[in-house]
Amino acid sequence: MAVSNIKAILQYDIHKVWEVTTTVEQYTWRSDLGRAEILNEKQFVEYTKEGFTTTFTITVTEPYKRWEFDMENENMTGHWTGLFTAKGESTEIDFTEEVTAKKFFMKPFLKPFLKKQQAQFVADLEKALHDL
Repeated sequence: MAVSNIKAILQYDIHKVWEVTTTVEQYTWRSDLGRAEILNEKQFVEYTKEGFTTTFTITVTEPYKRWEFDMENENMTGHWTGLFTAKGESTEIDFTEEVTAKKFFMKPFLKPFLKKQQAQFVADLEKALHDL
């Protein structure tokens, strides 16, 4: 299993950060996604621009504090935890992914991939918040 964590202080109100991050149907701020599909109130599917799918099952929702989900695709299974903490008019985010590769040969590449993906997610999030 690979574990990757990213923390950042965003100069935006926690309500805005929470809404942008958790509103799945408003995915266009994500540079890696082609589309997102809500299956029900607990499940959604993200499609990369290349059409690769990942299914997410929300396991915890504590508005403006914590959002967690399980994720699975043909290459991996895992769990994502997002913690949101108000710091005055700013917001601290603390996102952790725990992922297990389904294919043995992918294991050495998993952690660097997660780190890159997390950095891009936070960069996209900051840009989306700035553009509001």
